[in-house]
Amino acid sequence: MITLYLLLGNLGASIVEVANDAIVAEVGKQSKNSQSPSQGELQSFGWMASSIGGVLGSLLAGIAINQFSPQAMFFLYGIILAIQFFVTISIHESSLNLPETSLIGIRKQISELLVALQKPEIAYSITWFAASYAIIPALTGTMFFYQTQYLEIESSVLGISKVIGQAAMFLWGVTYNRHLKSVPPKKLISVIQSIMAVFMLSDVLFVKGLYRSMGIPDSLYVLVFSGFLEVLCFFKILPFSILVAQLCPPGCEGSLMAFLMSSIALAFIVSGYLGVALASYVGVTGNDFSGLSSGLLIQAACTLLPLYWSSCMPDEPKTKRKEQ
Repeated sequence: MITLYLLLGNLGASIVEVANDAIVAEVGKQSKNSQSPSQGELQSFGWMASSIGGVLGSLLAGIAINQFSPQAMFFLYGIILAIQFFVTISIHESSLNLPETSLIGIRKQISELLVALQKPEIAYSITWFAASYAIIPALTGTMFFYQTQYLEIESSVLGISKVIGQAAMFLWGVTYNRHLKSVPPKKLISVIQSIMAVFMLSDVLFVKGLYRSMGIPDSLYVLVFSGFLEVLCFFKILPFSILVAQLCPPGCEGSLMAFLMSSIALAFIVSGYLGVALASYVGVTGNDFSGLSSGLLIQAACTLLPLYWSSCMPDEPKTKRKEQ
C-alpha cells in the first residue's frame, strides 16, 4: 500500500514538473524579443526558486522529523500541497499569454513535436542526454541504507546534507545565469559528467574507510559530499534544456520540453533498475557491503561512457552561429 501511495504521489509530482518546464519554455520563447528576461534567465530563475524551496523544505523537515510522527509529517506535507493547489488555480492561464488548448490544438502539437523530433540535432541530442542518465546504475538507495543502517549516521546529518545539496543547486543557478550562459552547453555538460565520476570515485574511498583513517568522520563526509553528489546529476539539465529550447522550431517549445522531461524520467527508472541489478551483482546485502566499492567503481566507469558519444550534441545552435 505504501508503494502504491508513493507511485501516485510521484506520478502527480512528475505531471506538475513537466507542465512547469513546458510553461517556462513557452513563456521564455515569447519574451525573447521583449524587455522580459531572456530564455536562459527565465529558466535560471525557475531553477533558483525551486532550489530555495528545496532548502526551506529540507530545513523544516529536518527540524520537524524529530518533533512529529510520520503521520503528522505527511499531514503537514498534504496541507502545503493543498495551499499550492489553491494558489495555482487562482492564476488565470490567460495572464501567461499561452495558446489555448483544444483537441485540434493537441493534435497540432503532437504533429509539430514529431516534425521537431525528425531533426537530427534534436533527436540525437535528446537520445544522448536520456542515455547519459539511463546508462548509470543508481546506487543512491544502497548508499543511503549503508549510511543509515550500517554506519548508523543520524537522520539529522542526512537532513542537513540535503540542505547543502539544495543550496548547491541554487548557487549553480546563480552561477550559470551570471557567468556560464555563454559557455557551449556541450562543453559544460561534459565537464559536469566528468565531475560526477570524480565524486563517485571519492565515494569509493569513503566506503573503503580512507577518509576515516585520515581523521575525517563519516558524518562530516556525508554532510558535505553526499547531498552535493545527489544533486550534481541534475546540474546538466539547466544548460541542456536551454539548448533544446534554442534548437526547437517555434510553436512546440512546451511539447518538446515535456517530451524531454518524460525521457529523463524514463531514464531515471532504467537507472534505478540497473542500480538494483548492480548491487545484487557485486553481492551487496543488508549486512554485507564489501562489494559496494566495486559497484561504485563500475558506476563511475558507466558515468564516463557517454562522453565518448558526446558528438551527438551540437556545439551550439545554428541560429546562434548565424547571429555571431
